[in-house]
Amino acid sequence: MHPDSPSYADAHDAESRRYATGRQFELRRGDALAVVTELAAGLRLFSRSGIQLTESYSDDEIPPGATGITLAPWANRIEGGVWYLNGKKQQLDITEVSRGNASHGLLRNASYCLMEESEFSITLEATIFPQHGYPFLVRHQVRYELDESLALRVAQTLVNDSHSAAPFVLGAHPYLRLGDTPLEELVLTVPAATRLLADEKLIPRNAEPVGIDFDLREGRQVSGLKIDVAYTDLEFDGGTARHVLSASDGRTVSLEQDENCSYVHVFVSETFPGREKAVAIEPMTGPANAFNSGDGLRWLAPGESFMMNWGITASL
Repeated sequence: MHPDSPSYADAHDAESRRYATGRQFELRRGDALAVVTELAAGLRLFSRSGIQLTESYSDDEIPPGATGITLAPWANRIEGGVWYLNGKKQQLDITEVSRGNASHGLLRNASYCLMEESEFSITLEATIFPQHGYPFLVRHQVRYELDESLALRVAQTLVNDSHSAAPFVLGAHPYLRLGDTPLEELVLTVPAATRLLADEKLIPRNAEPVGIDFDLREGRQVSGLKIDVAYTDLEFDGGTARHVLSASDGRTVSLEQDENCSYVHVFVSETFPGREKAVAIEPMTGPANAFNSGDGLRWLAPGESFMMNWGITASL
């Protein structure tokens, strides 16, 4: 069922029907609609005037290609699921079996609780309990808001309830689109000067200037892109980096991220259900394997919190 269908009007009613992603939280303001899921505090849909600006999925599916989910306490991958804490080996579950990695954090299959709700915003929260591979007690809070400009604003906050400092990388995994315009016809612009060089398991091993093949600063048509690449050295204008999908008629949809998110991963998928191509633009505070490389890795002291902000805007 299409996310803009009338059934979404009753999505908040837990007794009305069952959804694979749990309770559906609906925000409306003007012509803007956002649908957020109980599962992974995910963004299932953002639209303006009925024009879909993110990829979505049917009621009985979990998010294909991780579309829309939020990521904590790490984004992307940890090589072999292994990292070291004070010289002691930590072994996480292998959740990306094909490459032998631990992927997309510990809350991908978790239910989030509703903490606050207003007319145009909601805040969801989930707890990560101490466990093998991550012996820390932390909470991940995700706040979604439709602001006065009808943009979607997302704030992700990690709170450390442990007695020791906890390492983390936060991120999100939205896929953008511009209504029914074929993605191949759109131009993608990403203001990044450096790309990370990854091996066959998509673990970064080095970094280099973007070069001709991966330079998206002046915009490249998506039809010619086959990339699954992390970027950094982003250009921030007024504290915000903007990654834009644009159509020939001037319409645009943009992913914005703040300076706490100094990395972005761009993935052009050719396997997204029902789409010839789909593009994920993933804001991250650090790259894959940060728990081992230390690149972008932050440590949160006991009792402290950290926030990253991102959002989606459109000119239609």
